[in-house]
Order: sequence, then C-alpha cells, then structure tokens
Amino acid sequence: MKTDILVLGAGIVGVSAALHLQDRGRSVVLADRGEPGGGTSYGNAGLIERSSVIPYSFPRQIGPLLRYALNNAADVRYDPAYLLRIAPWLARYWWHSSPANLEKATRALLPLVEASVSEHDRLIERAGAAHLIREKGWISFYKNPRRYAAARADAESLSPFGLSMRVLDSQDFLALEPAFADRAHGIAGGVHWLDPKTVTDPLALTRAYMDLFLRGGGKFLTADASGLREEKSGWSLQSGTGDIVEAGEIVVALGPQSGRIFRKVGYSIPLAIKRGYHRHYGQVDGPPLTHSVVDEEAGYVLAPMARGVRLTTGIEFAAPDAPANMIQLRRDEDYARQLFPLGEPVEQTPWLGLRPCLPDMRPVIGPAPRHRGLWFNFGHAHHGLTLGPASGRLLAEQMCGAPTFADPIPFHPHRFL
Repeated sequence: MKTDILVLGAGIVGVSAALHLQDRGRSVVLADRGEPGGGTSYGNAGLIERSSVIPYSFPRQIGPLLRYALNNAADVRYDPAYLLRIAPWLARYWWHSSPANLEKATRALLPLVEASVSEHDRLIERAGAAHLIREKGWISFYKNPRRYAAARADAESLSPFGLSMRVLDSQDFLALEPAFADRAHGIAGGVHWLDPKTVTDPLALTRAYMDLFLRGGGKFLTADASGLREEKSGWSLQSGTGDIVEAGEIVVALGPQSGRIFRKVGYSIPLAIKRGYHRHYGQVDGPPLTHSVVDEEAGYVLAPMARGVRLTTGIEFAAPDAPANMIQLRRDEDYARQLFPLGEPVEQTPWLGLRPCLPDMRPVIGPAPRHRGLWFNFGHAHHGLTLGPASGRLLAEQMCGAPTFADPIPFHPHRFL
C-alpha cells in the first residue's frame, strides 16, 4: 500500500490531522495498534474548552506549594519516588510558568483556542455528530468565599479575550443545577462559561470523525508504530497481518506514546505524563445534571455523559506503567458526594489515562529538524479534545505549504533542540 502521508495515532489529534490533510488533496493512511479513539481521547471531561485561554501552569506561590507538598490534596497527587525521577522536568515546568513565560505561552496558544469551537463545528456538521454535542457551556464553582471572590476578579480580567461568561451567586448556580439544592450550603458561587461546548461521548465523537475520514477515501491500518522503518524514499510500516504501507511523509500523533518514535530517530523532546482517572456513576435522586461542572478547589469534573455522570480527576504524577491508585478518585468521590447526589459506579474498574505534556505548556506541531518528511503533532496536555481539529489544521497548512492561520514557530520541535 502506498500513500502520501502516514499518520501514526488514531486519537482525536491524529484523526483531525488526517482529515485536514485529506481535505487538501493528500492520500492518507491512519495507523494505530488499538481502536480509533480508544486511548487518551476516550478518557476526558468532554470539554471543547474555548474559555481556557490561560494554560495550566506550575504553582509559584508558597501556599499552594506547601499544600501540595503534603500530598493529601484532591486535585494533585504524586508518587514520591516518581517525583524524584521527573524533578528536572518539573523544574523546567516551574521556570516556564513565570509570569513572562506564561504570557508567552498564552499568546502562542490563543489562535488555536479561539479556533477550537469553529474547527470542531465544521467537522461535527460533516460527520453528522451534532447529537453528541451540548451547547450550554460549563460551570466552575467555589466553596470558599475568598476563592470565589478571587475567581470573579480573574473572570473579569479575561474580558480582553472576548469570552462570554456569567458570574453566579449560590442561588444562580442552583437555578442552573437544582440537583445540588440539598447540599447548597457548601457552594459560595461560580462562573458559567458560555462559549465552550461539551461532548456526551468523546469516544463516539472521535469515531464519527474517523468514519468521515474513511468515507473520504482514507485507510486505517492496525499496526504497532514501533515497527516504523526509514527508507530511502520515505517511511514504511508493517501491520499485524503483514501488510506494508509506504509513505513519503509521516505524522507522529501518538499522544503519550509519541516518545517511542521521536526517541527512536534521535530526538530528545521533554515529553512527560500526567495521569488521570474517570469513572461513571448513577445519580441517586433529584433533577438530572445538565451542565458539566468543575469543583475548582478539589479539581474534579462532573459531566453528564451517555453512560452516566462521569467524574474526572485532576493530576497524578506517577510512572505511566504503574498500577492504578484509587486514592485520588476516592477523595474526589467523597468531595462530590458532599455536594451532589452521586450514586454507585456504573463500571467496576475506573479508567486510567495518560496526558502528554511539555514543560512550556505548548504542543509540538511541526517538522522534525533533521528528517525530511517527519512531522510531529503531540503534547496537548489537558486539551487534546479541544485543540485536536485546530492543531490538525495548523499542521496540514504547514505540510501543504499553505499560509497558516496561526504562527507555527512557537510549536516547532526545534525549540527543544
């Protein structure tokens, strides 16, 4: 099988890139060792997050640092032994989180964030996936009155970014989500972010995009990317059934597994992993949850999804291949049940996934400096679902020599070399 471009990774990032390349007249084959959308693209809070214009930075204030050092917070948990292993990466993350560097990352990412909803909208319409989308935004809420007051000020400071929002007091919050009413004494207020959209089944959305790609003539190959070979005329990969695909160019869009390829061909990119969990639950009583809500102090998300109420945790720093640790999920369950009538788990085993992160809070999108025909598109951290179609467009514009809608230089891999 011969093709113009081989895209490694059939998550939301890889599928979106394949669609944009296909739309520009390129023949494309997608390859993954698993089912499309079955990795990190499946396990997320389902937010197309237009309002997250400021990246998640490393805390630099003494108070939060001391709180996390105790390792009993719900939003961030760590394995002490693993923390020592990634201490150099954390130091780089801390350095890039300075006010000046954070502003630099914000400016670079802003065009992609601004395009996130519109790029998804185009694919949603073409894929016939509108039934998977809610256009109600999402709600962040606060229990501590001082944290709530600070959040109001922070929300107002984002007005230059053109975001639509509504500041909520406790009664406003309950009017939107009356299921919290019996436990409302614990909520001071919140912010309703109106621009984002939410997805009731992220796996189904990725597979709807995949079906669109296949209807357009694209091919999917079940193959382990570690078998990639560099040839004189390009690249080749053998499937599990022995089929071989040859391509002039390849795109590495393997999310947390991307290091298996870029290290193999000699690149040292500081890709690290933040682990996260989710689990679906029933609801005991009361009106159903209708918005995705975020407990900003405990760091979990409650999202109404096809399988039930999905509880998504914050960050866990632990070895990617370490067994699941239920501590963080249990903490979040306890916090959630203090405020919401969360029922019993729908599935026996929680989902554990890996978020691919770079220390400067920007993904890698662009050409490999020392290899012709090798392109990277990974490291989207918490926002792979949000940024997948926009980053796919930016990559495709570069690969096809077209004008780019955003400056690609801040995302090029050469910044680490």
